[in-house]
Order: sequence, then structure tokens, then C-alpha cells
Amino acid sequence: MFAKEYDVIVVGGGHAGAEAAAAAANMGSHTLLITMNLQTLGQMSCNPAMGGIAKGQIVREIDALGGYSGIVSDESAIQFKMLNRSKGPAMWSPRVQSDRMLFSQQWRCHLEKTPLLDFYQEMVKGLVIEDNTVVGVETNLGLQVRAKAVVLTNGTFLNGLIHIGEKNYGGGRAGESASYGLTERLQDLGFVSGRMKTGTPPRVDARSLDFSLMEEQPGDTEPQKFSYLDTTQPLTNQRSCHITYTDDAVHETLRQGFDRSPMFNGNIQSIGPRYCPSIEDKINRFADKNRHQIFVEPEGWNTVEVYVNGFSTSLPEDIQYEALKRVKGFEQVKFFRPGYAIEYDYFPPTQLKHSLETKLVENLFFAGQINGTTGYEEAAAQGLMAGINAHQKIKEQEAVVLDRDQAYIGVLIDDLITKGTEEPYRMFTSRAEYRTLLRQDNADARLTPLGHQIGLASESRLHSLDNKQKEVAQLKGFLKNTSYDVTEVNAVLTKKNSALVTQSDKLHKVLARPNIDRTDLLSLSNVKDFVESHSITDLSFEQAEIQTKYQGYIDKEVALADKMKRLDTVKIPADYDYSPLASLSHEAKEKLSAIQPINLAQASRISGINPSDIAVLLVQLGR
Repeated sequence: MFAKEYDVIVVGGGHAGAEAAAAAANMGSHTLLITMNLQTLGQMSCNPAMGGIAKGQIVREIDALGGYSGIVSDESAIQFKMLNRSKGPAMWSPRVQSDRMLFSQQWRCHLEKTPLLDFYQEMVKGLVIEDNTVVGVETNLGLQVRAKAVVLTNGTFLNGLIHIGEKNYGGGRAGESASYGLTERLQDLGFVSGRMKTGTPPRVDARSLDFSLMEEQPGDTEPQKFSYLDTTQPLTNQRSCHITYTDDAVHETLRQGFDRSPMFNGNIQSIGPRYCPSIEDKINRFADKNRHQIFVEPEGWNTVEVYVNGFSTSLPEDIQYEALKRVKGFEQVKFFRPGYAIEYDYFPPTQLKHSLETKLVENLFFAGQINGTTGYEEAAAQGLMAGINAHQKIKEQEAVVLDRDQAYIGVLIDDLITKGTEEPYRMFTSRAEYRTLLRQDNADARLTPLGHQIGLASESRLHSLDNKQKEVAQLKGFLKNTSYDVTEVNAVLTKKNSALVTQSDKLHKVLARPNIDRTDLLSLSNVKDFVESHSITDLSFEQAEIQTKYQGYIDKEVALADKMKRLDTVKIPADYDYSPLASLSHEAKEKLSAIQPINLAQASRISGINPSDIAVLLVQLGR
């Protein structure tokens, strides 16, 4: 079976592995996906949801490029919400609550329909290296499978150690064994590794909860979806989530277990996610707060299992149970399984190129939590790019690297490669300096042409984008060239307590007002007639509205991005020797030598590099 050489081998079948395998195979590489358990492909190990603040933008970008996360999210969604609607469109972030089992099932269905993709279930314990180039993997049974490129997406499985109170045992997640051998092999090759921690809350029985004591959180009344393809449809029926709160009694019960907590007794010394702390960490760090939100999230359409979001913990199971019983609505709670923490190996991502290929070993790529990230979306994005670039590398094509003004995925990878991370990295809108450009509504315009160019995004995606852009251009042209009726517009403005007009002007000036939206404009007869006669979709109208209102901000960010891109043109030779440059500080020399930036733009983003250092390099490099 393994006598032939594969083009690409992907190790691991989580979100990163699934996207990597699908991308490489769909681009034309004969690909093998090796994972320890084929029954858990695309498994949601933690919360049953996709998207959220900045993460929703990433899912839209994956979809625009031709990945599957958006499609699978739509197919398995049980609730849709557009978060941050009260803020500007740069902050709007789509999120779906998912059916956990259906999500994994749909991922497997899509992967099995991929012609050039093979599967094999076993643990990979080593790599086959020749002339500093990876040429295959070695399994736990001693099989050697050869390939031109290898993508490692090992998640939390590398020497994974699960903690519940004072108990701990090896595991990659609940009910699954850890992966051993690969970390040591990579260390032998010269890679530096570290340890990180993440955690998960208890899962409980919905039949034991009193939802009448909680606040209901329904989905949007007019739900959208993730994928730009018309093969998926918005939800017509949704399941509600609920919110409840901890209180002083809950906190006091939790404190009774602190002496047995692995976070406080020294059993866990690795760093956990800053922005998703455990419940014991919350009440310890924020002792002045007498309550914390608990989000009660259903795990699917046809299950009573519930995810207790906000109650991540590694406390002893008896303390978890006693504390949760004191939460309003949880008085009669029954556990499906307790929460736990897990420690695992990762490899600081400064050891990678922007293509996610390692600097030490050619044709070896890392993606996902092995690079120090947290979250399905961040992992899937890296997997997609690693799969794309593994294919590009073996076909001797140029690597696909997204810029910071082009995609949140570009921000994510550049942050990892340039700055590294010592704690689980999570994406936020605040990390993107060009977030007005990187909106969730325009990911297709930003990335689908590129996805189509490299052979990943289908012709139908490009056709849908063309139609949408034509509709937007038509509508914007109409609004710029058509005048309004003063009486009709003033009736709208009066309802919105907006300043009235005294003479007729163009329609786009009305829409540019901050308190006027497209719904108001549709009450005008000439706008309504145009939209209906030209079959303008609501999403196209939304796009025209955003561009009309925020064009000034968009233009400013484009100008800033163009200015910064001038530094991209100043290339730095590979293995450049910074030691002779007397004007550079010792810190600058040390960090530049470690990161080996490819141009001055990347060098300027390294922590500790000052504008004066960049000026020195500009002079030295001939500017």
C-alpha cells in the first residue's frame, strides 16, 4: 500500500489537518492523512462553536480561499449570530453554535469525497530525513511512508498530559491517548520546544437543568451564514443558548479545592490562554468580582449534552460538582464528564518561514497548536496555508503568503513568525492594524481571486463574486447619480431624529449619514423600484452601504498600507550577518539574527526593533 511516494503527508486530523489535507489534495497533490483516530476527524475538542470576534473573519477568509470550515460550519449550525452589530462593520463577527457530532461527520464526508486524498489510522512517532529534507514519516508500527512534503498538525497530543485535581494521566484529549516520540525526534533535529496548557469545562445533562432560571439567548432573527457558496443555506430553525452566573457561594466552594488544584499546587507550570482563563483563575485574579457569566450551550440538535462555557476548570471533580450545583439553574445538575486541563508540547513559531515551512528542515511544515495557537479557527487557517504551500513547494511554485492588509490569516501568521508566542495565541480584531479593510463581509473580494488563481477556489466561487461586485457597482452608481425627493426623505429623517434637508441631492449622501441604514433607504420609492427591478440582494446592498459610509476610513487604511509596503521592497539577504553593524543595539542584533526577517517591513514588526534600527538597515542595504 505504501510502496509509492505521496506528494504530501498530513499528520493529524483536527481542524488544521483536515484543511491542510483538503487543500493539498484539491490543488492536485496525492495526499495521505495519517491520524490516530479516523472517527474523530474535524473533532470539536472544546466548545461546540465556530467563529466569534475576529475568528469569524478567519472562517470567512478560509471559505473565500476555497477551504471547507465555512461550509462545514453552515451544514452543522444550530444557531447563527452576528456579534458586535452595535459597532462599526470592521467589528462585526459571525459565529455559529454547532452540532458537534454533525460537524465531525460533515468534515469526514467532504474529505472522503476528495479524489486524491487517502487515509490511514496510526500514530506517527518520527520523521524520515535525508540531506536535511523530510522525505517521509515513521509510524508506531515501524512503517515508513515516503512523501515529498510533510505537514505536522498534532494539536494537543504531543506528550499530552491531562490534569483533574491531583490526578493526571497521559492523553491528547478525554478518552484518547497522547502521541509520543515525535517531540524528541524534532528536538534531535535541532528544534526548540516548549509546553503550553489549555482547559475545558464539564459537560452536563440538559434534563437536569432548570432553564427557566436562566436568560435565553436566541439566534439572529434573520440569520446569515459563513460560506459565500449558495450550496449552503441560512438556518430557518435555531436552538437557543442560555446565560446564568456564578456568585459568592460558588466562588467560596471553588476556593475549597485550591489546595488540590494543579494550577496552584505546582503540578501545572506551563502557560494557559490569557483570554480564556479557568474559573479558578478568574476568581483568583479578579477577586473583586462577585459573579462571572456562564454560557449554557447545547451540543447539537438531538442530544441533551450541554457545554458549560465559562466554567473551564482542572479542579477535583467533587469540587467541580459541588460548585456547579450552586449556580442558578444547575441545582440538580448531572455531569456527563468533568472539566480538565491538558499540557502539551509546542514549537515556538519563530522557527518557521511565512509559508509555515520550517527553517531547519526543508519541505516540513507545522500548522495549528503545534505553533502555539489556540482555537479551531486559527488552527484551520494555518492548516489551509500549510497545505497550499506544501503543494506549491513540491511543484516548485512560489509560496502563497498573505499580507497583513490582505487577511486576518496574514496577521496571524506574521505575528507568529515575527513575534513568536509564549502563551496560547488567540486572534482579536485589535491585532489587525488594517481591520477596516479586513471585514467579514468582503473576504471573498479580498481572497477568492487568489484562491481561484492557485487552483483551490472553484469557478462557481469566482462567478458568484463577479455577480456580487456587479450588483454593488450598479447600486452605488445609482445612489451617486440619482436624486431624492425632499418630502419623502424628510419623512425618513424625521423618524430617525436626523437633520432635515432643504433641497434635493444625491441618494448616497443620505445613506452616508451614520444613523441612516439601507432599510430606511428602501422606504424611498425610487430606491425600492431599482433594487427590485435589478434583483439586488441584501448582502450586495449591505456591501454598498458599508462602502458608502466608510469610504473615507477605507481610503486612509489603503494609503497607510501602501506606505508600509515600501519597506517590503527592501529585501534582506538570507543568513544576513548583523554582527558588524556597530550602530545596532545588542538586542536588535540578537533578535534580527534569530528571526531572520526577509525584508525591512517584517524587521520593523519584531518586538524590540526601533525605528533607528530600521534607519541603520536602510542605509546598510543601499537606500
